[in-house]
Amino acid sequence: MYIAIEGVIGVGKTTLARLLQPAFQAELVLEIFEENPFLSDFYADRARYAFQTQIFFLLSRYRQQRQNVAMALATGKNLITDYTFAKDSIFARINLCGDELEMYHRVHEALAEKIPQPDLVVYLRADTDVLMQRIALRDRPYERHMERTYIEELHRAYEEFFSKPYDHTPVLAIDTNHLNVVQNPEHLRHIENRIRQVLGIPPYQPTLPIETDRPPRS
Repeated sequence: MYIAIEGVIGVGKTTLARLLQPAFQAELVLEIFEENPFLSDFYADRARYAFQTQIFFLLSRYRQQRQNVAMALATGKNLITDYTFAKDSIFARINLCGDELEMYHRVHEALAEKIPQPDLVVYLRADTDVLMQRIALRDRPYERHMERTYIEELHRAYEEFFSKPYDHTPVLAIDTNHLNVVQNPEHLRHIENRIRQVLGIPPYQPTLPIETDRPPRS
């Protein structure tokens, strides 16, 4: 079983992956983004550093998928990742254009043929305001000057991407606007239960509405 968790920056992919690991007795492969030497410069000047940033991410993700993901799957173990290889192209379409985008697509297409596909993609959704709050809360130095317009653009791109079939892979979309899987175990169990339902992994219960911390309507 191979589950990949996806969503916009700040939505909580890595946190959820870590929390689900024990429930599914899974290996964990987390995206390595801190090693990208262009990332801080990119957030300061997107136009200037976009191509270098995207190519570095593409090759880094390819290497990790080919080594770590393939190795875990070869052993027959369950696997959870906090990203998909396909996500890179979402960022590329926003950040690149012209010859750079065309060159990127050629490289991505050639590499993607060798990447194993997940059994399920869990797409975490959240509104831009919520994403900005979560980004500010985790306070990563290179994200402190993150532009709201960029997150909004990513949000639209992700929604468009996952509104279409994804490589014949089931996609489970979960609205996280009013979920807190860290502080509320019920919210985590709700997501685990929905994953088990989609994949047919017992035990699971019929999906029911859950209580959230949503503020009352005026």
